[in-house]
Amino acid sequence: MGGVTQTQAAATPDPSRSPEFRLVQVALGGLRQELFHDAFAYRPLARMDTESGLVARLPQRIRQYAGLLPHAIVAGAAFIVFFIGYERARHYGLPGLFAACVPPAIVLMTLIRPVLAFWASLVSVPFISASGDFWGGWPWAANSFATHLVVLTVVAARTNPRTAGWMWIGTAGYALFAEMFLGVGHGSDSAPLLFVSALSLLTVTLIQTRRQAARDVTAQQTVTAQEISKRTVLEERTTIARELHDVVAHHMSVVAIQAEAAPYRVENPPPELEQAFLTIRENAVAALTELRRILGVVRAEDYEAPDAPQPTLGDLDTLVRNVSEAGLVVEKTVTGSVRELPQGVELSAYRIVQEALSNVLRHAPGAAAKVEVSYVLGGLGLRVANGPARGLAKPSPGAGHGITGMHERVAMLGGEMTAEETPDGGYEVAVFIPVSREAAEQ
Repeated sequence: MGGVTQTQAAATPDPSRSPEFRLVQVALGGLRQELFHDAFAYRPLARMDTESGLVARLPQRIRQYAGLLPHAIVAGAAFIVFFIGYERARHYGLPGLFAACVPPAIVLMTLIRPVLAFWASLVSVPFISASGDFWGGWPWAANSFATHLVVLTVVAARTNPRTAGWMWIGTAGYALFAEMFLGVGHGSDSAPLLFVSALSLLTVTLIQTRRQAARDVTAQQTVTAQEISKRTVLEERTTIARELHDVVAHHMSVVAIQAEAAPYRVENPPPELEQAFLTIRENAVAALTELRRILGVVRAEDYEAPDAPQPTLGDLDTLVRNVSEAGLVVEKTVTGSVRELPQGVELSAYRIVQEALSNVLRHAPGAAAKVEVSYVLGGLGLRVANGPARGLAKPSPGAGHGITGMHERVAMLGGEMTAEETPDGGYEVAVFIPVSREAAEQ
């Protein structure tokens, strides 16, 4: 716990210091955290994602091994490094064997301890260079040159751009030290290494930044889509609540008026009857007041209750006629024993058919549609189907909010709904709304 506290304290700038000092403090704190504190961290290289990109197109039998492609690339680089060193070291005994075997081992170390591999590569450079004059170049022997370049690239790909920057600075610091104090009378190959490694690290950084940006955009789009879906559900529930308020308020008003007028229609009514009608009226008025108070929360400021009655299934003929005038050919079929259903069911069924036909107009211009209304023993069945789009008109894009609204209405009534494409390229919306016999008789 003490080590974690010290690390956090080092990474937190002192607000009493100057901005320049705080910047240096944060930079050095990051250096210590990434290249010293995490040097021995065990980080095995994960398998590559095979469910996206070009790899996903491979057969399943090959794809299960394709996840090890990064490991195979690192192992291939280690073999190349070993081959570079072995060609020159096989005639120099034990020092040559050391100089040939250590660099590929360091390359393989990047698979499990990447930061430690960087330090091991940097520390091994002077020993390999000093093991003989057959290596060429100073301070980087041929295999050390290749090893450090591979290690920098792999570790940068496995960590982050800031760690890559610190590794390059550390490499440049060692190169400068070797040039000033160890490289007297030798030619230098530090400049080529620093130049090539800078290009490599820059390429890795750009790839990482692009991938991170793509992940951020995807995450933001997901969050946005979820928020839009939630807002659509809330808006649809608000609309349903408003419509049901108008339906219920109408009936409650009728109950209150009838209860108030009923005693005057009976000659010499007994006091008990008058009191019963008075209680009915008081409860109806109280329920109506409470309903208006609750529904006032979900009403918009500019919402006005409709003057005309809410539509029912009896108004489907008018709806079909309106959409036919807009160019949609609609065939309506009613089966079963037509009967009056609860007004909430009638209103929701009308709205579902209305939205389904609107979707046909938007998404399948020129297609013919069928509307089927089935009065069955246990409830009401609806089916709106259309064929594929025809003609020159292009479909209008949609976000699926209409389908969401239909689902909300059906769920509110305890029904079931399916909305899916048909084999001929069209679309079908099928709904069943349960209605009990008692509710239908009311």
